[in-house]
Amino acid sequence: MSFDYKKVINPVINVGEREQRIRLLVGTVAVFISIFTASILLLLIGLVLIATGYFGRCPAYAGMNYSTLDKAEA
Repeated sequence: MSFDYKKVINPVINVGEREQRIRLLVGTVAVFISIFTASILLLLIGLVLIATGYFGRCPAYAGMNYSTLDKAEA
């Protein structure tokens, strides 16, 4: 498995609808918990999950040429 840096900046949607919902839910829970525990790391993880879930694009997936889109979504 190789990592292609050029594909990281390519704005192609590569996160499926189901995974988007999961990322948004888990990210929101992580941000909510980080507020009460004062955990900066948990806050950053939650914000990244929310951003990738909202935009439907994961730079790590793009670099590895991986996608969770179904055939119908693509």
